[in-house]
Amino acid sequence: MRSSQHRILTSHAGSLPRPDALIEANRLRGAGGGIDEIQFQTELSAAVSNVVAHQKALGIDLPGDGEFGKSMGSRINYGAWWSYSFQRLGGLELSGPGLYDSPPVRSRPDEVVLTSFGDRRDRNRFAAAYNDPDSGITTGPRAAHTPVCVGPLTYTGHAAIQADIANFKAALAASGIEEGFMTSVAPGSASRIGNTYYKTDEDFLFACADAMREEYKAIIDAGLILQLDDPSIAENWDMINPEPTVEAYRKFSMRRVDALNHAIKGLPQDRIRFHLCWGSWHGPHTTDIPMRDIVDVMLAINCQAYSFEAGNVRHEHEWNVWKDVKLPDGKLILPGVVSHATNVVEHPELVAERILRFANLVGRENVIAATDCGLGGRVHPDVAWAKLDALAQGAAIASRQLWGRTS
Repeated sequence: MRSSQHRILTSHAGSLPRPDALIEANRLRGAGGGIDEIQFQTELSAAVSNVVAHQKALGIDLPGDGEFGKSMGSRINYGAWWSYSFQRLGGLELSGPGLYDSPPVRSRPDEVVLTSFGDRRDRNRFAAAYNDPDSGITTGPRAAHTPVCVGPLTYTGHAAIQADIANFKAALAASGIEEGFMTSVAPGSASRIGNTYYKTDEDFLFACADAMREEYKAIIDAGLILQLDDPSIAENWDMINPEPTVEAYRKFSMRRVDALNHAIKGLPQDRIRFHLCWGSWHGPHTTDIPMRDIVDVMLAINCQAYSFEAGNVRHEHEWNVWKDVKLPDGKLILPGVVSHATNVVEHPELVAERILRFANLVGRENVIAATDCGLGGRVHPDVAWAKLDALAQGAAIASRQLWGRTS
């Protein structure tokens, strides 16, 4: 994985704004008509080529494919990073209730279990705001049904991931870029759907790990960097009612880490990075678990680099964690220094200040400047691109202060 001894490199968390033409093509494809597969793939390939070129023009050193192969049929969409896997896993049936329609589930001290998405503690605390369409709290369109595992879980997305890889590698070559990353959902998040086949939640979790490993391996075998997306490590805290003890939650989360490490066993750690977040929806987030309580859980994941939220107002102060936590030798961090959670575009000087906080604590060569979470589907495209521009400008300012040069 690329790092730098001369300046702060830049990247982001994955999702970037889809062009309207691609959104419409996805909508038509999902509706089962209006576009054939050749037309769709042509549209997708061109969009990936353009998004990589756009990243390069803005000064993003380690680009992604924008997650363009993960279908979005509307401009606002918070779940494509996860829901794409529903089409790539065999053994699922679209028969579960809507994501926010499942009945509440209560946890017990001796057994921590997840409740429904609609029963989050943050949603309950601010019910009036969440139910007010004018409040600014946005989650995007809601599917009427969610998948349920009804048979042996298998990976069926081989053709889809190979198409994504081919599009991205062609785009990288066209822009003269040597290294790029591609995202894939981790088992802890992939398993947050219904299950009637496996006897236990743990059996289902590890079945997800075995199935998704095929996608992880395909990305790495193609010479790309694999980013594993798993907000469940932090976000699940808000989905347990009543609030558990930190000790119980850490134990619960470590099983998800165990499953992820099982899925990537034998794969080169220096080709893998991990993304942690508290959920990208625009809400109060008062029930987010502190970074300090889970930072060592994150660091137990067997990869080289760790991406996490550090720019939004609920988590910006947590750079202080690294005063007490030593980053293991050979590891990198990708703190979010611009945020998906606001339409305000960060000033480059502020971006530089945020970068410097981390660089001064963990070493300048160990920091890659990134975004809190994906920008695509969360903020207006013009705002998203302005944020990446501010990110690159801020990294240049920080580089001058840290090295006295930018190249």
